[in-house]
This record gives sequence, C-alpha cells and structure tokens, in this order.
Amino acid sequence: MVLLDPLADALSTIKNAEAIGKQSCTLKPASKLIGTVLKVMQDSGYLGEFEFIEDGKAGIYEVKLIGKINKCGAIKPRYSVGSLDFERWEKQFLPAKNFGTLILTTSHGVMSQYDAREKNIGGQLLAYVY
Repeated sequence: MVLLDPLADALSTIKNAEAIGKQSCTLKPASKLIGTVLKVMQDSGYLGEFEFIEDGKAGIYEVKLIGKINKCGAIKPRYSVGSLDFERWEKQFLPAKNFGTLILTTSHGVMSQYDAREKNIGGQLLAYVY
C-alpha cells in the first residue's frame, strides 16, 4: 500500500473513529505536519490529548477523541489564500459562518484561519474541521 497523503489519511482515520464513537485512535506514520495540525485541532477544542510514540520508524500518534468532530479532511490541492480571502474558502469548506475551522500553513507556522486573520497573514489551506 502506497501512502500518497499522510495528512489526508490521518484526518480520515480521526473522522472514521469519531463516527463509530471510539475514545481514541492511532495515526501512523507520524510527521511534524500532522503533529502541528493535531495541535491546532486541540487548541480549537476538537481533540483531547495526543501523544507521539517512537516506534523505530516514522512514529505513531495516539489521539484521544472527545466526540466534537462532525467532519474533517485535507484540502487538495493546497490553495493559496490571502488574508482577505478567508470568507470565500469558509463558504466552500465549512457549513456555516463561525462554525468550524480552516487550518492553514503560513510563514509563521501552522494555524487556524482565526489566528491568521488576527495576524493579517495568508498562507496555504491544509485542512478543515467542524
């Protein structure tokens, strides 16, 4: 099996585990990008604690689920978005205004669209969660 997009696979695993009511899930392979996306999701109140476990290969994330995710996924292709364009992308990927979070990578690191708007910076869309 070839992994083409580890981030999309990780978010899909989280969504499926939430859908069947699991308390936790295991994400592998782990990466810095997945870790920072998990951190943004945790800061936004969608995930509980998560922990990196070294397995001699890429590593594993053990994630505690708190039942707050309706849907999440990777955004492909990774569209560039300016600091004034967030509303357009929110309409496309989120179900309602101020409901859910877009996660993007910027020159200041990975963050939610709310933090990016506050700092007045754009970036590339990575994922959405609501």
